[in-house]
Amino acid sequence: MSCSSKRLLRSSAALCLMFSLAFVSVPHSAYALSELRPAPDAASENEKPTEKQQPVEPEAVEGDSDGIPMPDPLVNRSSGQQAAPDKPDAPAISTQIEHNISKAPEPVRRLRQLIIDAASTGDIEKLRPLVNPGPNQARVDGDSGNDPIAALKSFSGDPDGLEVLAIIIDLLSVGYAHVDVGTPDEMYVFPYFAGKSLTTLTTPEKVELLRIITAGDLADMQEYGNYSFYRIGISPDGQWKFFTAGD
Repeated sequence: MSCSSKRLLRSSAALCLMFSLAFVSVPHSAYALSELRPAPDAASENEKPTEKQQPVEPEAVEGDSDGIPMPDPLVNRSSGQQAAPDKPDAPAISTQIEHNISKAPEPVRRLRQLIIDAASTGDIEKLRPLVNPGPNQARVDGDSGNDPIAALKSFSGDPDGLEVLAIIIDLLSVGYAHVDVGTPDEMYVFPYFAGKSLTTLTTPEKVELLRIITAGDLADMQEYGNYSFYRIGISPDGQWKFFTAGD
């Protein structure tokens, strides 16, 4: 082989080697067909990519070391109001039976004694100033003409009203029932049988009751369990409120 041929062959080999190195040094590899994606259209290019929303983290729950939630605070700092504590159940309205008149308020004791003193005179008109004439006049059953004394006299078996005066004294001579305690209707009612079931009476209490009614009346009342004869109501401030009958 001539020298010129050898130089040509070496030049060709060098040139091939240079082309081979050039292809090896290309950093991008060829894509498979499945990896080829179409070019985005103009509308897609104008759309802004949607920002990826971050997941909302639940609010941290305050608690102890074991993760148990703590109770709500008494003061709601967001509203500035104090949480209302649970209210205890309201006490039931009670009826108190009392045999000792000295435990009644002084105004009640005073009016009671004034009524007894007036009735003891045998003159029913002595009761007129005690029935509190005026807008707060005592309510008397059967008083249709705004005359409570005339209504009281109508209950008596005699024309002078002596029987009803005796009944009034008997009603006020035993204990009382303190009813509707702590309400605007609070009252001291004589006799105490008006606030007690007759089925619970002791033997001494039955004797007291028989001072006011007959044995036949007691038998009828026990059938229903309630006292239904006359009663007198006096307010805590010492006003005569009613003279009435019923259960």
